[in-house]
Amino acid sequence: MPIKKSAKKYMRVTERKTLKNKRVKGVVKNAIKKTRESVAKGDIAKAKESLKAAIKALDKAAQKKVIKKNTAARKKSRLNALVKKAVTK
Repeated sequence: MPIKKSAKKYMRVTERKTLKNKRVKGVVKNAIKKTRESVAKGDIAKAKESLKAAIKALDKAAQKKVIKKNTAARKKSRLNALVKKAVTK
């Protein structure tokens, strides 16, 4: 445990930031999961809708620096390719 006041404060700040980041990551993971499930079921309309939500969540997470910009771009690209492949089938 920290002894100094500033170290104690930093621990509180870190705890708050960790909770916030977990919340944002949870939103991203759920959006991606919904998109993949929709594609697996073959529900194209729902897949496109959830893809938009996933892209929005990924962009927000990257903007808040919860995930890196390139990570967001990679995940968006892979999701888009997955939905596109399902649409063409």
